[in-house]
Amino acid sequence: MLGTNVIAQIGILVHDIDTVSQAYADFFGVEKPQWNWTDTVDVAQTEFEGVSSEARSKLAFFDMGSLQLELIEPDQHPSTWRNHLNEHGEGPHHIAFIINGMKDKVTLMESKNMRLVQKGEYTGGRYAYMDTFKDLKIMLELLENDK
Repeated sequence: MLGTNVIAQIGILVHDIDTVSQAYADFFGVEKPQWNWTDTVDVAQTEFEGVSSEARSKLAFFDMGSLQLELIEPDQHPSTWRNHLNEHGEGPHHIAFIINGMKDKVTLMESKNMRLVQKGEYTGGRYAYMDTFKDLKIMLELLENDK
């Protein structure tokens, strides 16, 4: 359906990105990555449940060979990150795939009852979180990088 079966990223929600990123760094014997804020809504054009949202998160990334581990500490604004953390606590939030043709993939997935939950832009591309819990038991993130 996506044109790929390679998982590019696993996203994990946390309450304290500094503490958890240090724990992962210690566990893997690597340097603790610096975290960065996601862009503001005017740049990211963030939409949650079809409505503009000022939601932001602190993000830290661990590159683990072919897979990236993303730690996410959301702010208090409405978002998939905040809702999931409030409802389920810390832990896995999504698996991500790098795709081409974001609009077409979102349309295709929505036709299969996998609805778009949140979308936005980042430097160099865009993302979309799709609700695939009914069938796949996890949120699925689509990442499309500019060419």
